[in-house]
Amino acid sequence: MKKALALLLATILVVGTCVGCNASEEVGGKTKIGLVISTLNNPFFVTLKEGAEAKAQELGYELIVLDSQNDPGKEYSNVEDLLTKNVSVILINPTDSDAVGNAVKAANKKDVPVVTLDRGANSGEVVVHIASDNVAGGKMAGEYIIKELDGKGKVVEIEGIAGTSAARDRGKGFNDAIGGSDIKVVAKQTADFDRTKGLSVMENILQAQPEIDAVFAHNDEMALGALQAIKASGRSILVVGFDATDDAVKAVEDGKMSATVAQQPEKIGAMGVDIAHKVINKDEGVRAFIPVDLKLVTR
Repeated sequence: MKKALALLLATILVVGTCVGCNASEEVGGKTKIGLVISTLNNPFFVTLKEGAEAKAQELGYELIVLDSQNDPGKEYSNVEDLLTKNVSVILINPTDSDAVGNAVKAANKKDVPVVTLDRGANSGEVVVHIASDNVAGGKMAGEYIIKELDGKGKVVEIEGIAGTSAARDRGKGFNDAIGGSDIKVVAKQTADFDRTKGLSVMENILQAQPEIDAVFAHNDEMALGALQAIKASGRSILVVGFDATDDAVKAVEDGKMSATVAQQPEKIGAMGVDIAHKVINKDEGVRAFIPVDLKLVTR
């Protein structure tokens, strides 16, 4: 009897110790949120990441940030990596709205909620999409160019990565706006949201087109590249970008670039973490699409 009682007490002590250890680890650990960024080689997405990091720290979450380097294959691997790390929610800024569908579906299979930022996903189940109204932004840029050119002239459209919702929607808004004017798009070419490619594309267009009154680029990086090519050519051409990055805003203030449509990447990142927090806590008031305000930055 005494041996049985001693064994029982020893078992209680061991179990009690283990429970104590597990409780301590649970209390000391933080809930994880994953953030997959299309590329950190772009100031806009760096700012988005910083906004997410600040909000995660404020709310007490561990934020794991992975860079897809504009590669859909890397993006898929990043999502798989996060799934092995037991994240509670995945925030993703897609490299491509079509290609990201496989990554979203991989998360769906593991019952991990997905929130898309800035660019949408064309397949898979996404609980919330947070982005600026890119159609409205493109329209804003088009209306500005119409006003500056008095409703007539020749323009160039430099497009972002084909297949992204941002490129599609910004282009749609722009072309819808100028459709009712006498403005003609004389060249339309993609530069993948990249400054160096924007420079190269614009150099080729300048050689092919003797008359250009304005350029609308789907983001500031391409606009700044185009601006560099225009400066080297000695021609005077109005340039409008999109994102309001620090470099672009300075170019506008210095009178080199005409305008840029201002998004709020820091706010998009912060809202992503805030929505993840609500999803984790099963808040039923979360909307499927959350728009972020835009404004036009001019001198």
